[in-house]
Amino acid sequence: MDIREILRRCDHTLLSVTSTWEEIAALIDDGVRYGTASVCIPPCYVADAAKYAQGKVAICTVIGFPNGYNTKEVKVFETADAVAKGADEIDMVINIGDLKARRYEKIEDEIRAVKAACGGKILKVIIETCLLSEEEKIRMCEIVTAAGADFIKTSTGFSKAGATREDVALFKKHVGKGVRIKAAGGISSVKDAEDFVALGADRLGTSRIVKIVKEEGLL
Repeated sequence: MDIREILRRCDHTLLSVTSTWEEIAALIDDGVRYGTASVCIPPCYVADAAKYAQGKVAICTVIGFPNGYNTKEVKVFETADAVAKGADEIDMVINIGDLKARRYEKIEDEIRAVKAACGGKILKVIIETCLLSEEEKIRMCEIVTAAGADFIKTSTGFSKAGATREDVALFKKHVGKGVRIKAAGGISSVKDAEDFVALGADRLGTSRIVKIVKEEGLL
C-alpha cells in the first residue's frame, strides 16, 4: 500500500499529559506536511491549534477521556466547547460501567446527545475493546450504529491494550451501513497500519507512522 494512502488515514496523535504547545504545534506541522487525516490533541489546545492550522489539517480532540465515566451533560458541554473553539472531529469515550451493567439505552442516549452537540462534525465513539467481551463489542457495534455516530473506535491507547486485528475484523462484520472504523493504540509499524486498513479500518489513531516516515525517509 502506498505510504501516502496510509498517511491520509492517520489521526496523527499526541495526548500525553505532559504535552506542551510547542509539541502540539510541531504535530500540526507534521500533519500538514505529510497529509494526515487529522491531528488528535487534548481539548485545552484546540483553540490555539485551530488558529495555527488555519484549516490545513483537521483538528480532532477527545471527550470524556480516557475513562469515559463523566456524566452525559459534561460530555455534551465538552463537545460543544471543543466545536466552538474549532474542533473538526470528536472522539468520545463511552461509559464502560454502563455497558457492563447492560444499560444500553443510556449509552445510546449519551452518544446521540454528543452527536447532536457536534453540530455536524465527525463523531468517533471509543469503546475500549481490551476491557470488553466479544458480546459487548458486538452490542456496541449495534449501539453506535443506532445512535448515528460516524465511527466506532477500538481504544484510547491509555488502557491495558490497544487495537487488535481480531477486533477490527469483528467491527467490520457487525457495524451498520455508514459507520466507519478507527483502530487506535499500539499501531507501531507500517505493516500494522497496512493490516488494519486491509481488515477494514478507515482511520488509524497513531503517533508512530509519521515518525517512521520521517526516520526512514519514506517520502
